[in-house]
Amino acid sequence: MAETRRRLRSSTVVLGGMGVLAAALSACGSDPDRRCVDRDSFDYINGYKIVADKNCSSGSSSAGKSRKTGKTRAVDADWYYDADVSGGYADNGTFSRDEAVDRGGFGCSGSGSGGG
Repeated sequence: MAETRRRLRSSTVVLGGMGVLAAALSACGSDPDRRCVDRDSFDYINGYKIVADKNCSSGSSSAGKSRKTGKTRAVDADWYYDADVSGGYADNGTFSRDEAVDRGGFGCSGSGSGGG
């Protein structure tokens, strides 16, 4: 009977541990921070100009359209992940979603604490 209790406790610990791990992994979400940028607007000092999200498709990279004064103008827009954002520009990021997720670890983009 003591053996049965030990097994029960062990399985309870394993199941409880799996639940905690699942909660920790799902708490962060798998989507890294992203900005829709115009790939043709790169500035050496500022980075890429941020454009409206509607210019980026929800899937992979593709050119979007931007309306300006009734004319349609092609914008080479794409999602730019984990970038430093300042003054309408995004820099030091990546166009690869997979690389951005790998940077954060466990799907948590930039949530780690930095040492000082």
